[in-house]
Amino acid sequence: MRHAMIMAGGAGTRLWPVSRADRPKQLVPFISRNDRQMSLLELAAARLDGLVPEDQRFICTNESYRSAIRSALPQFDSAHILGEPVGRDTVNAVGFAAAVIEKLDPGGVFCVLTADHIIEPEDSFRELIGLGFDLVEEDPDRLVTFSIEPTHPATGYGYVERSAEIPGSNGRAFRVERFVEKPSLERAQAYLESGAFGWNSGMFVWRASTILDCLRRYQPKSYEGLMQISEAWGTDRQQDVLNEVYPSLTKISVDYAIMEPATREQARASKTGASQGGVKVCTVRMDLTWLDVGSWPSYGETLEPGEGENRSNGPVVLRDCSRSLVVNEDPAHTVAVLGAEDLIVVHTRDATLVMSREHAEQLKTLHADLPERLK
Repeated sequence: MRHAMIMAGGAGTRLWPVSRADRPKQLVPFISRNDRQMSLLELAAARLDGLVPEDQRFICTNESYRSAIRSALPQFDSAHILGEPVGRDTVNAVGFAAAVIEKLDPGGVFCVLTADHIIEPEDSFRELIGLGFDLVEEDPDRLVTFSIEPTHPATGYGYVERSAEIPGSNGRAFRVERFVEKPSLERAQAYLESGAFGWNSGMFVWRASTILDCLRRYQPKSYEGLMQISEAWGTDRQQDVLNEVYPSLTKISVDYAIMEPATREQARASKTGASQGGVKVCTVRMDLTWLDVGSWPSYGETLEPGEGENRSNGPVVLRDCSRSLVVNEDPAHTVAVLGAEDLIVVHTRDATLVMSREHAEQLKTLHADLPERLK
């Protein structure tokens, strides 16, 4: 059967002070859709409509967010919220979901999505994720990732280089040549001009048993721990084993832990003529609008620009400003800004952030110095 897992464990420190420990960015209803404010996690779940049945969808998140998610998205019962005792990066979130899905549905296939993105149009997104499912169901050794057609030479994203087209995919699916982490501006410009690269979206489709086998070979200690969790899953020892074992798993991303070594293995097999058998790393080309809402400048892109390319939300007055973003969560308070350029101001009932746009990526360092009550 087809399943889905949405990764929603991030703290969202680069969206402070709106994103907090008890209400991280994926649960903040600050995206306008269908005449109401929706959270990123709500949008991610809605994108699965017509693609994966509700009872085969999971959210992997920090255990501390469980009750907030149950309240905001009641269609996810407790059994479909995989609560991590601590965050151990994406490979263990993926392995956790794979271990549970394989135990519930041996041979099951699942897509891995994130709760950080705005993706449009949704019909095209569903069609391309569906293609990913088709590719894995046709060949269970495939690991399918999704690469976004780049619109500019971004240096904050990883890149996927495409090679040979997969027959029958109508120019939409390819073998992966290599993954490249956050390049320099010069290299990113070259990748953009080549037409052979896409942004690494962090979304995947694979068979649960295949990704577990990759963990066994590339991350054996994590595999052993996840098998202990799998063995206890559904028993009265489930939570105790999870709490004991999960924090001991090696913290590493799925790209470093699995996708890159699998791609190197694929390249070696191709050179030696042993390309039959073994994992096959593929990518589906996504030519659609994709926005990673991970910082205040990227959130600003969800708002319509006004005079001077300023963007604002809430009770705000701007004069003689340009390229500034002002967000005000307090309806009883007015934020007024005069004569500013490239400024970001975010006001909530108990905290106010003022920073230059160029410092947006460094907000997490400021967050570490905040009083605990404001984090």
